[in-house]
Amino acid sequence: MTKVGLGMKVGDHVVYVQDGTHGVIVEIHDNLYHIIWEDHFSSWELGERLRKWETKS
Repeated sequence: MTKVGLGMKVGDHVVYVQDGTHGVIVEIHDNLYHIIWEDHFSSWELGERLRKWETKS
């Protein structure tokens, strides 16, 4: 299941909503999230463009 932009913290796994790319949050400043993506590229993204990725246990 996924949740849009709220309640995300450093270490959370996220999905970029425009293309489905997965990444991990490494830093947060207000509504900007520094993400390391699965291809090892990094970028700063707005929270509205991210969904928290939660796996079922």
